Amino acid sequence: MNPTLEPTLARLGAKIADGVVRDFGNPVEELATLAEGKIIADLSHFGVLEFAGADATEFLQNQLSCDLKSLAGTSTYGSYCTPKGRMLASFVAWKNGEAWRMMLRRDVLPAIHKRLRMFVLRSKVSVADLSEPVALLGAAGPQAAEVLRGAFGVLPTVPQGVVPLADGGAILSLPGDRWLVGIPAEAAAAAWPLLAQGLRPVGASAWDWTDICNGIAFVGLPTQEQFVPQMANMELIGGVSFKKGCYPGQEIVARTQHLGKVKRRLYLANVAAEAFPGEELFGEDVEGQSNGMVASAAPSPLGGTDVLAVVQRASAEASRVHLRSLDGPLLAFRPLPYAIP
Repeated sequence: MNPTLEPTLARLGAKIADGVVRDFGNPVEELATLAEGKIIADLSHFGVLEFAGADATEFLQNQLSCDLKSLAGTSTYGSYCTPKGRMLASFVAWKNGEAWRMMLRRDVLPAIHKRLRMFVLRSKVSVADLSEPVALLGAAGPQAAEVLRGAFGVLPTVPQGVVPLADGGAILSLPGDRWLVGIPAEAAAAAWPLLAQGLRPVGASAWDWTDICNGIAFVGLPTQEQFVPQMANMELIGGVSFKKGCYPGQEIVARTQHLGKVKRRLYLANVAAEAFPGEELFGEDVEGQSNGMVASAAPSPLGGTDVLAVVQRASAEASRVHLRSLDGPLLAFRPLPYAIP
């Protein structure tokens, strides 16, 4: 939890546990508000790494699956993989002044920070954890645009656009009528009361639900090294470039792409039970063994849990996939906002 922002949130009713805002006193009403599309959330379950220095762009270009050199005033999703092509982290990256910033799950951030610093060697790059000095806020819904513009004066006008702010932060547009605000923690504490007047404050899981609805899965500790990027549909949301040079796992990722259809893909579903990232899935066509895993999960406004499930295509297309065992709850699949080839 950001220590500068925490007192402000607690004073306004935030229920905080293990450094994460669980809710603001009425999780049922917060879930109902999701359908109305006017929410503001503290994203302390994410953190920020900053890469600065003359070689920062080249360094990241050689480490990540996305193509940072192709960006022009926009952000990108991406992944950081093992040499075997398995995702250690997924993230949003954007240019912040002369540096690059990366938002990723807080539980994997320390290990990713340490690992990337190991490969700096003689490059002119510094890698810093800015999770305390920089606060991350998420806003969603048609009314959010007006409220954010009133608070900060500007908004991005293009998909995944990035607009710099005078305080050294930035506002990013995200898929699904959503915005990410990354600003100094002191500025976030000052802005929160104004934002909360026009938008409903919600807990972390409510924000995660908006990512799930948009088909975007962030790798956390329960799902590290479980998926190659295509299993998480990363290339479908712009998180993989097949034209750039080498990076860890590039050969596996490229081979997966060029051999034809990926056997496992990320699907959106609802299940009438609690579900958590890392839990196994079982298809009726693959008796006796797991054929998938929950990548993301959050309570649904309509009941049960909405999940992003990485599962074998045949099982998903037959809609006969169960949570935890073949006797477990059945997943009800729903369309993603983008097409799976």
